[in-house]
Amino acid sequence: MGTSLLPFDEARARLLADVRVLAAERVPLAEAAGRVLATDVHATEAVPPFDHSAMDGYAVRSADLAGDGPWELPLVGESAAGRLAPPLAPRATCRILTGAPVPPGADAVVMQEQVTRRGEAIVFGTRPRAGLNVRRQGEDLARGALALVAGQRVSAGSIALAAMAGHAEVVVARRPVVTILCTGDELRAAGEERPPGTIPESNAAAIAALARQAGAIVRIAPIARDEPGQTLQAIQGALDGTDVLVTVGGVSVGDHDVVRPALEKAGVTLEFWRVAIKPGKPLAVGTNARARILGLPGNPASALVTFALFGSPLLRAAQGDERPLPSALRVRVAGARARSTDRLELLRASLEREGDDLVARPHDNQSSGAATSLALSDGLAFVPPGPDPVEAGTRVDFVRWSDV
Repeated sequence: MGTSLLPFDEARARLLADVRVLAAERVPLAEAAGRVLATDVHATEAVPPFDHSAMDGYAVRSADLAGDGPWELPLVGESAAGRLAPPLAPRATCRILTGAPVPPGADAVVMQEQVTRRGEAIVFGTRPRAGLNVRRQGEDLARGALALVAGQRVSAGSIALAAMAGHAEVVVARRPVVTILCTGDELRAAGEERPPGTIPESNAAAIAALARQAGAIVRIAPIARDEPGQTLQAIQGALDGTDVLVTVGGVSVGDHDVVRPALEKAGVTLEFWRVAIKPGKPLAVGTNARARILGLPGNPASALVTFALFGSPLLRAAQGDERPLPSALRVRVAGARARSTDRLELLRASLEREGDDLVARPHDNQSSGAATSLALSDGLAFVPPGPDPVEAGTRVDFVRWSDV
């Protein structure tokens, strides 16, 4: 494993190249949102299951309205939702409500606002075409048709479709178990008293939020101190029963950065270390017999940026998600700014609309330790390396936090 900087796209491709997809389980539709389908879903019945009305109105046989109008037809019966409709007699009309079955013999529905009632008869001013305001049986899906595909992330819309296709449950990948282990002598739990020289531990809960957003079950391990033996013991305990171990801090080259050697002693094979991004350069990626390991830098911006762009896609890929990477918007950068000559810069920025354009407005403090810009930003603007400053209006990719 060399120490040169690995390009961002290459690093992420290597991370996702050989991901083991987790086992499947069956869950009720009410619990399926955000999960990833492990099997295709086929329609067990047609969608819709029968011809029904899209409007409140009157069902007619369009051929009965021949010649010149207006036409007057006797009103015979009613078709309501949840009941079988009586056959429509020739040269008659039937009251019909939204969602109700179209009576046998009828082929169109005229909305009630377009007719006049005259006693027990209905007057039609225009002749409807066959199929008007009728939702045909199977027009969405035929019985047996493919409704949803394996690898698809379950949305509210796909839950509705699965239910309409006759399913109360779906088969999805199980949730990956993620263990977050933060390290550092300077850390104390948020809200605790402030011993001199300590800071609140701020990364675990934030990373946990992103991990749960990507479908994970999260465990947060106790803070490990910068002592090789304790760190090794903490890593060994955290690896037990986890699919992805996320360590935070201690992966650089400082005198007290003990995490990388402890990972190696715990049987973790490091695949690569140091990625050409800013912030987040000292990112370590490894494996053992069961788990994937992400060693994140400890500064808050570095930790969240690297987890969002590496950890979240890894979790989605482990669930068989066919689209594990977040969708990027194309935006313009507000204002000119200097940029890195050798690293992809991931600028925390707010997203605004100016005319027809989306504009990313980077926050002033881009320090890897700045939490204010994390809290205020909508996402990350991807500014590629180059020798010259980025000009105002330059188009770049933008990934929203909500999409990772």
